[in-house]
Amino acid sequence: MVTGPDDTTLVPERLHPAFHGALDWHSCVHVQWSLVTLLLRYADALGEQETAAVVGLLGERLTVENVAAEVAYLRERPSFERPYGWAWATQLGATVAEGARRHTSWSSWADALAPLGEVLAEHVLAWLPRQTYPVRHGKHQNDAFALWLLIDGFGRLGRDDVVAACRERALAWFGEDVDAPTAWEPGGTDFLSPALTEAGLMTCVLEPGAFAGWLEGFLPGLGEGRHEHLLAVPEVGDSTDGQYAHLLGLALSRAWQLRVLAGRVDPRVAARLRAGADAQERAVLREITDGDFMATHWLVSFALLAHGVLEERGAGDVP
Repeated sequence: MVTGPDDTTLVPERLHPAFHGALDWHSCVHVQWSLVTLLLRYADALGEQETAAVVGLLGERLTVENVAAEVAYLRERPSFERPYGWAWATQLGATVAEGARRHTSWSSWADALAPLGEVLAEHVLAWLPRQTYPVRHGKHQNDAFALWLLIDGFGRLGRDDVVAACRERALAWFGEDVDAPTAWEPGGTDFLSPALTEAGLMTCVLEPGAFAGWLEGFLPGLGEGRHEHLLAVPEVGDSTDGQYAHLLGLALSRAWQLRVLAGRVDPRVAARLRAGADAQERAVLREITDGDFMATHWLVSFALLAHGVLEERGAGDVP
């Protein structure tokens, strides 16, 4: 506990020199992922001043010393931010490594983040065999979401052993699932659809033919009159409340997942899924930049997912 104004032992900048300033650790991580992704994929849309500000911030945060403090913290606390923060940190490391192959100026960031990727790989390999049952709800501990990002991130980092462990666990946890109880969705503070997130994960675990059969058993009639509420815009009663604002992210994560699924279904059904995705994205676009801080500090990452930044790199394709 903090003992007074002179007690700096728990000051965020000291505890987390690389990842502080965006409400919580995982948000700091995936906001940095968003900045890196914008630099890498949408540099032409950024002005010179914005680019300089982003590069300057990342240069201050992603140093060997700062990231070493984060690695030490994670080693001492092996369940910290499991699995949501791990997934985003892996994405950050993988995207910076990808950028370093194109821009030599990013090499110092990539070198600094490499030990973070190693400790996360150790944590994932130790975690998966110990967890008997998956967490399926629509918030941070959703295991399907984490596995999806981990498979993509460690795949790009060349850690085939971690990818294989994640795929194996995904099949064990979700491979036999049928008749998703979507009538229970959404929960009042969800930012993920349990059903659509699981279905999206399985696109990068199953071959296309096997996936088609699995999806028919898991979400029968999707886009053909059933599960229609998954295509509808969630109603948000108060977007300034951090928990209710999660529903804004739900719209964006659904948009991402519906577009991924649209690439694996009949064209007529695909058109219906894409229309639902477009409607959900349009409904929350303004909140990403002009909304309350409880939304703006994290929604951009989900907007980027909705725009297919993972799929641009081939994530979701079974080797």
